[in-house]
Amino acid sequence: MIGTTLAAISDHIEALSSETGEYSLVCARYGDRPVPAAGLRFESRAAARAAARATEQYRDALRRYDPQVPYYDVIVRQEYAGDEGVDRGVCDGSADGDAGSGRSAGDAHDVRRFSATEAADWSLSDPAVGHDPGPNPDSSRDPEPNPAPSRDLVGFCHDAAAAVFEALSAGDHDAVESAVMDAYFAFAEERSDPDGLCLRLLEAMAFELRRGLEPTEQAAVLADAASRLPVAPDADPVAGAFERLAGAGVVGSYAADSGGDEPPAESVVVHVSDYALTPRDGRFPTLPVALELCRHGDRSPPRAVRVDAVEGGWRLGIDTASGDEPSGLTSAPIRE
Repeated sequence: MIGTTLAAISDHIEALSSETGEYSLVCARYGDRPVPAAGLRFESRAAARAAARATEQYRDALRRYDPQVPYYDVIVRQEYAGDEGVDRGVCDGSADGDAGSGRSAGDAHDVRRFSATEAADWSLSDPAVGHDPGPNPDSSRDPEPNPAPSRDLVGFCHDAAAAVFEALSAGDHDAVESAVMDAYFAFAEERSDPDGLCLRLLEAMAFELRRGLEPTEQAAVLADAASRLPVAPDADPVAGAFERLAGAGVVGSYAADSGGDEPPAESVVVHVSDYALTPRDGRFPTLPVALELCRHGDRSPPRAVRVDAVEGGWRLGIDTASGDEPSGLTSAPIRE
């Protein structure tokens, strides 16, 4: 669906960064640091401007998959350690290097006032637009029990979803693409947390791929999607896949059954806890697991993924042998 993948743009921004740089990117409207450049620093103003342009390209592309992504006015900001560890900034212009808009060098949050006309062009999911985020007098109606996902988890979900969307487009699965977005919008109406919607998008994909594609078609889409992500071959694909899932926060922890000193079997059991995606209608969304197994292996998905509910989490049975029709690659029934 897009010529340059989100992963490639993110890698480009990462390559421009420097641990000791004085420049960073922020939103001029209210000081947020935009993904995927959040937390990164840049050695020169020119590098930071290039990263700002790439960040806007990333977010424009991402908005084709997730229309709720906030609109940011990305600017370059020069920072240095101030008194008591507070950063003070000298602000450059927008991503194209325009002159600043009256912001003082001592404005730590780099916020400027904006007009109603400007606000009308922004997404209502922006924290500064559409509602007052003050105390909720009846929080029991919208508990939102889960904390906001980390930057790593948001990035993982966006990259995975983009790769799957591109694979669906390449495979002419237009009906499934539309079904995913319809399900995603239904999820979005249930939540007020914009960052958490990236998880709902991945869940929608998991369930709609199962409903709309035959098992062999699901396997082909996953293999294609894995080929669009950075290569990560691993001598032990299962260990590599779950290490990545744990590092991104998709699972809180994992432990594989050792199976003694014998060579790895074609069936592996992995126990996981704190899975970030939500099971629905008795089914467990296995799509991120199968996608990572593809990416860390030979780019082909496992034959089957089985899921059992156990105390403290889940037990995943993964069959890596080929032959029979695949099953459980995008979602699997939960066995009690």
